[in-house]
Amino acid sequence: MTVTDAPPLANDAPLPVLTTDTEAFWTGGSRGELLIHRCAGCAAYIHPPSPICPHCYCRDVAPAAVSGKATVASFTINHQKWRLGMRVPFAIAVVALAEQADVHLTTNIVNTALDSVHIGLNVRVLFEQHGDVWLPLFEPDPRA
Repeated sequence: MTVTDAPPLANDAPLPVLTTDTEAFWTGGSRGELLIHRCAGCAAYIHPPSPICPHCYCRDVAPAAVSGKATVASFTINHQKWRLGMRVPFAIAVVALAEQADVHLTTNIVNTALDSVHIGLNVRVLFEQHGDVWLPLFEPDPRA
């Protein structure tokens, strides 16, 4: 799924650096997958990615696809143009993944009126491509 109402990312905005630990997260969108590291020992999801599970210290962790469904846990509407080319205002949110509520992603909420964004809003992932990086963004989930 791709973005129909792009977030305010400026054309010259810095992008994440792909590392061994983070590459799956930032490139999974090319296949329409939100990939979060998961521990084989205790089955916990881990984000940000880590080579060792912070729950049970198992070293058997690997990216796993999640549903892409989440709930807005916190948000703010930003009116500051931080870089040339940014569109304001826009919604920045922390979303809690449906698979494990203590796994949070900081993201933009797109494809909705800003006054409809609220804590508890059910959202789903979509991706915006920037070269090799696929940024996970979220929009209201009409099926929720």
